Amino acid sequence: MPGTDSEAPRDASLPARAKIAVTAGKMAAALSQKAGRGSGSVIGGKVALKLDPDLLATLTEHLDVVLVSATNGKTTTTRLIAEALRAAGPVVSNALGANMPAGITGALANSTSARFGVIEVDEKYLPMVARDTRPKAIALLNLSRDQLDRAAETRMMAEKWREGLKDTDAVIIANADDPLVTWAASSCKKVVWVAAGQAWKEDAWSCPACGGVMQRPGDDWFCGECGFRRPNPHWALQGTHVIDPHRGAWPIQLQLPGRANLANATSSAAVAAVFGVAPQVALQRMQSVAAVAGRYDVVQYRGRDVRLLLAKNPAGWLETFSLIDGPPAPVVLSVNAMDADGTDTSWLWDVDYERLSGHPIFVMGQRKLDLAVRLEVANLQFQVVDSLAQAVDAAPAGRIEAIANYTAFQQLRKAVVA
Repeated sequence: MPGTDSEAPRDASLPARAKIAVTAGKMAAALSQKAGRGSGSVIGGKVALKLDPDLLATLTEHLDVVLVSATNGKTTTTRLIAEALRAAGPVVSNALGANMPAGITGALANSTSARFGVIEVDEKYLPMVARDTRPKAIALLNLSRDQLDRAAETRMMAEKWREGLKDTDAVIIANADDPLVTWAASSCKKVVWVAAGQAWKEDAWSCPACGGVMQRPGDDWFCGECGFRRPNPHWALQGTHVIDPHRGAWPIQLQLPGRANLANATSSAAVAAVFGVAPQVALQRMQSVAAVAGRYDVVQYRGRDVRLLLAKNPAGWLETFSLIDGPPAPVVLSVNAMDADGTDTSWLWDVDYERLSGHPIFVMGQRKLDLAVRLEVANLQFQVVDSLAQAVDAAPAGRIEAIANYTAFQQLRKAVVA
């Protein structure tokens, strides 16, 4: 089953039931690919788990596992950690971002010979996957509103993490700047705190411990009612350097753009250290990552440079707006509301689209009219289009910034390679 970046399989080492499940899963994945229904890792994993419900635990019992979960940045951070850990041995990872149990199983089934398993996990499934995989480390990056029809309110997700992880023996690498993440991690036995920053604060004004109003002077935060406060970090992002627990400063030199990716690299360096990889080695290996599952790719389409950017929720859109070229760079916005995106698009009203003032804007996607109403309220000039080709042909000179949510992003990728 595809979706991995690992060594060759070693199926002979598996128990008989697991071996049958893996073989059936690979056949299902191959049929899915042949039918043009994608990589097949999810359907392959579903078939395999149906035949052996304990397969995920079996596939990870020989691995040193790190789990990565967050609302934003988990795919990129998973990729950065995987690159860092390759300094110490072969890695298997769900590199294509299939992050629910079936997709994770499908990716891991392709290898039983790796030393490390670097696994991106959907927030909702983190406690379950942690129970099955017995990880050595878990990275918790951030929590903010996302897919409210499926994942529910952020405080509830933080509580689910807190309860589900409190008995884990894993080292928790947690973002000390996010009160929800801090609340979730503070029940755990071993926590490494990372000052990775938090640009989007709108989901963290009430105390997750008591419901009081959070005080947020500068980068600090605390609750004046119950005393819950930001822990002192062991690792920190300072400008373009990672500060380690011994106050060593290590430069970050990424091909990936933006402060959010500097934060992802900082958390990744802290994770790599748990596995014995020094920060200078980890950060050097991260330099090789130029794009992640198509994100940040600059492609040629109809004679124009188009940069593909993914933004799935208000926090993600805020970070993405900080990356794009300034006005008058043309911007394409595409929003869908399929199951994989979340069908509730009320989050559109939480995004600060006013930041796009001065950009020529083109709106497309399944929910283009919803987005058009939001931009109209923001007093922005825009044009509704039916396709990326139409937008590119109408766009003025300059690199085109194409920003889309999950399934809309996949559609853009298919359009530029068609």
